[in-house]
Amino acid sequence: MFTDVVQLKLSAGKGGNGIVAWRREKYIPKGGPAGGDGGHGGSIIIQADTHIYSLEDYRNIRIIKARNGEQGGAAQKKGKNGPDKVVKVPIGTIVKDLKTNEIIHDFTENGQKLILCKGGVGGKGNCHFKSSTNRAPNISTNGTHGEEIEAELELKLLADVGLVGFPNAGKSTIISKLAKLPVKIAPYPFTTLRPNLGIVEFEDYSRVLIADIPGIIENAHKNRGLGFSFLKHIERTEALAFIIDVSTFEGNDPFNDFETLQNELKQYDEKMLKRPFVTVLNKTDLLEDSKPLNDFKEKYPFPKDTLIEISALDNINLDVLRKKIQKIAQINGKKF
Repeated sequence: MFTDVVQLKLSAGKGGNGIVAWRREKYIPKGGPAGGDGGHGGSIIIQADTHIYSLEDYRNIRIIKARNGEQGGAAQKKGKNGPDKVVKVPIGTIVKDLKTNEIIHDFTENGQKLILCKGGVGGKGNCHFKSSTNRAPNISTNGTHGEEIEAELELKLLADVGLVGFPNAGKSTIISKLAKLPVKIAPYPFTTLRPNLGIVEFEDYSRVLIADIPGIIENAHKNRGLGFSFLKHIERTEALAFIIDVSTFEGNDPFNDFETLQNELKQYDEKMLKRPFVTVLNKTDLLEDSKPLNDFKEKYPFPKDTLIEISALDNINLDVLRKKIQKIAQINGKKF
């Protein structure tokens, strides 16, 4: 299951206690204090990882704790530090403080790390309290508690190109053909209930990460259906591909579908419409005549080079679409 929001209580480890101990060795009559320090508690570290695509691993977890540091030992032996707990998240994850709703960090690059909760400091053994006036201190200190936070992890996909369209427009078929990605495809709306991610590789070995955003419906910007759950994943895509079912097989008006999609994005975040885009007229294999295509082209207010006719099912013009996607993603020659 694709999980994009989780709430967790994160607790760093407590520092180990220092101890009271004495040096008792043969031939050393005045050994003195020898209590060791406690080890530091483990910290909670959040790390972005390109190999993780959702927050599914934390869906059934409520609390994550790092281990405590161990207490000190005799002969001034320091206790072991508690190991850090690394919580790996997908790129695009935002960490928020649940109490203040403040954004703590936004993970946008692979390998980024954040020490979210610092481990407690180990306590001091009695060897630290020896002085000229107190040669046999009988005191030590306890370790401090680690930091705690209740946090929300929210994933907003970071993709080069987002495929946007009404349910059953053919987005899943397109991403399965371009990225060779096995996805569920069926002839009914809302087949896709979670975003799919795929990588399209080109002849120069450059790559584009594309996201199949589940079907947007009218008034999605008002959170109708699963509006917010899906729209947020379009926020940070660099470019958009509007997928339009031009077949009119289900009685739809292709240009009205296009205007509705544009309006939903505008109402949610107007800046989305300023990104590079391509409009893909899909399912041309189901057309009985060219009237729906001609009507759409007459009304289309943007440059004709942003328009492409394809049949994803019959592999018609998919090579042209690949080139268009590479162009609007503006990553020619970029290899990663």
